[in-house]
Amino acid sequence: MAYFERLGERRFRATEHTGGAWDLETQHIAPALGLMAHAVETDRDRRRSDGLVLTRVSYDILGTVPIAEVDIGVEVLRKGRTIELVEAVLSNAGRAAVRLRGWLMEPRDTTAVAGSSHPPIPGPDELEAWDPTTVWRGGFIASVEVRRHQQEHGRACYRVRTPQPLLADEEVSRMAAVTGLLDVANGMTVRAEPTDVLFPNVDLTAHFFAQPQGEWLGLDTTVSFGSDGVGLTTSVIHDERGPVGTSSQCLTVRPTSQGPGSSS
Repeated sequence: MAYFERLGERRFRATEHTGGAWDLETQHIAPALGLMAHAVETDRDRRRSDGLVLTRVSYDILGTVPIAEVDIGVEVLRKGRTIELVEAVLSNAGRAAVRLRGWLMEPRDTTAVAGSSHPPIPGPDELEAWDPTTVWRGGFIASVEVRRHQQEHGRACYRVRTPQPLLADEEVSRMAAVTGLLDVANGMTVRAEPTDVLFPNVDLTAHFFAQPQGEWLGLDTTVSFGSDGVGLTTSVIHDERGPVGTSSQCLTVRPTSQGPGSSS
């Protein structure tokens, strides 16, 4: 079963595989972010045939989303021959829940100057299998396979993949599939146990300097908590060739009544 089923041009139904992880009655937002990227690419392909590629996706998460039907609308904010800025809005029952702004850019051959100083991470065969359901609940977390090297609390490199397609009976790009996994970063190397501290992210922004390829997504992640209730999860994104981009997530950090820093 896929994460979503298409019901119409703009309407989709979430399946049980989108569930969790903070609340089992709502979606883990990761697959929805991938679905929105797919909607942007589908709209692009309806309008033009010159192959602009997504190079930045910036999501603002406006609220939780039930495991139910959602609608996605796409609008071009800045038209251009080689660069476009587009916006997609995912809504449920008429309420906007996630807003995406993405830059589409014309690809060209820059092989002669290509390179990055981000260090590589081990391949999937060099990492130990890790079960994320030991920390998190929900259908989405149960659907992913993770191999990880944990350096300390809040610091790890890992590879993740899923056998679940993003959308039933419809081909999606590797970029859309990757963006449908990026939000796992905030939970794959926790700085504090989620039973002690709540730290959901309110956004996710990813920049790509190369289009991701291959089956395994790689992330080199650091989680930071400040002293005033704000945190940040930052990651370098890898495919099986090496680094391809970066992502960041702003966190609202909230100790529970039993957690560290509580007055109880």
